[in-house]
Amino acid sequence: MTINSKQKGSRGERELAGKFREYGFTDARRTQQYCGNTGDASDCVGLPGIHVECKRVERLNITDAVEQAIRDASGDNLPTVFHRKNNEKWLVTMPLDSWMKMYHEFATPF
Repeated sequence: MTINSKQKGSRGERELAGKFREYGFTDARRTQQYCGNTGDASDCVGLPGIHVECKRVERLNITDAVEQAIRDASGDNLPTVFHRKNNEKWLVTMPLDSWMKMYHEFATPF
């Protein structure tokens, strides 16, 4: 990975953490690169129950990215890939079973 690619990835992680904060998740921040090895493999933390892989690239192999998220997700954290190209909106990709688990909790009446 070139220095420019690493810098773009770091900027993407900061940008994504900022988006999370805009949505009210005020503790959201970058992880390992931000403060050393935290033991959390997420690129960003602050969304409880979600493992975040952040990809800020023009050409993304989404299958590989989701497999990485699945491998790195710990405990009951749902594996997700947040990704964005230049001049595009952020998108979220996750395995169907994870999405269904999340949606079931949302849609099930109390």
